[in-house]
Amino acid sequence: MKFSHFLSLLFVALIAFGCKSEFESVRTSGDPALWLAKAGDYYEQGEYQRAQTLYELTIGPYRGKAEAEEIAYRYAYTYYYTRQYVLASYYFKNFATTYGGSPLKEEADFMAAYSNYELSPVYRLDQSYSVKAIEGFEEFANRYPNSERVSEANLLIDEMRAKMEKKDFESAKLYVDLSRFESAQRSFENVLKDYPETARAEEIRFLMAKSQYEYARQSYVTRQQERFEKAVDLTNSFLERYDTSEYRDELQDILTKSQAKLKELENVRYQSTGSRP
Repeated sequence: MKFSHFLSLLFVALIAFGCKSEFESVRTSGDPALWLAKAGDYYEQGEYQRAQTLYELTIGPYRGKAEAEEIAYRYAYTYYYTRQYVLASYYFKNFATTYGGSPLKEEADFMAAYSNYELSPVYRLDQSYSVKAIEGFEEFANRYPNSERVSEANLLIDEMRAKMEKKDFESAKLYVDLSRFESAQRSFENVLKDYPETARAEEIRFLMAKSQYEYARQSYVTRQQERFEKAVDLTNSFLERYDTSEYRDELQDILTKSQAKLKELENVRYQSTGSRP
């Protein structure tokens, strides 16, 4: 039993060694035609790392020839299929630039953006690649308005914008948790500006008003009037906009307290100057 198992392992090892020897013999052959033929075989078999190695060897010998276009196209895809997305995006862009009249240019332009989409991380992490992917898909949609892939590009844009919105929203909420209310209020304001279509608009406007109120409470007395006035403005704006909101009672309380504080500040000024402003 053990001997038969040994023979099986030996057989597998010999096959692996034979395959490796075949690849190495092709790689070191110095024959561009053989490189190209075997690169195509490996590519079709899904052995993209080996295909990539051989296609790279063919780039120089076939530069300017009819085969160069397909080599460049497949070479870019080998990076995509091996999940080397930064290089994949680069080589797809390079293909689109080099072969501007190619019928494959549209696909290359899409894949340049899609490779960056593959690098788009969870919302908590840096979203630089999401930004690059969005820019790429927007350029694609503008360049190919009638393409069947425009709808897909738009869906992916929406997906990444939703992720970026959540990151910015959660970052603003973190400022609240840290009692950095000025930064929180400004951050919530930027979320509304950057994502006007957000489904979180009601909650954001509530947190803006609440953050402004807390910011005013923390301020020096000399700066409190203008900051409580802004809290009143934000609160009134919310109450007018959302007449059935779950946040109404809390904001009504904030409004009452802000108005009371403004009246108190006015009385202090009256007592110190002897006349009302």
